[in-house]
Amino acid sequence: VQLQASGGGLVQTGGSLRLSCVASGRTFSNYGMGWFRQAPGKEREFVAAISGGGLTTDYADSVKGRFTISRDNAKNTVYLQMNSLKLEDTAVYYCSTGQVNWGGRNPSGYGFWGQGTQVTVSS
Repeated sequence: VQLQASGGGLVQTGGSLRLSCVASGRTFSNYGMGWFRQAPGKEREFVAAISGGGLTTDYADSVKGRFTISRDNAKNTVYLQMNSLKLEDTAVYYCSTGQVNWGGRNPSGYGFWGQGTQVTVSS
């Protein structure tokens, strides 16, 4: 399984970015996907998750109402639309997938990780 994330960049507070993650190596729609992030000096934290079919989603409280996770199973791609970005959203963002339809909030629920994409929010 390979995951390739993209879409990060530099944005001002209040701005928007859309991250994408393309998966390859197996049947994409069978497995849940997640987005996590890691800021300098901090542990990796959960951002959002989506089930294999896309019907179930979950968000960290810190991003709820601002971020939206979605997937296009025909394109083997998961997205993270990020709106109203804040300084504290600055981090490297990682997409992930595991061996089941729903990975949940714990990183241990995911066995495969992308390379990460940097998101920097400036004032």
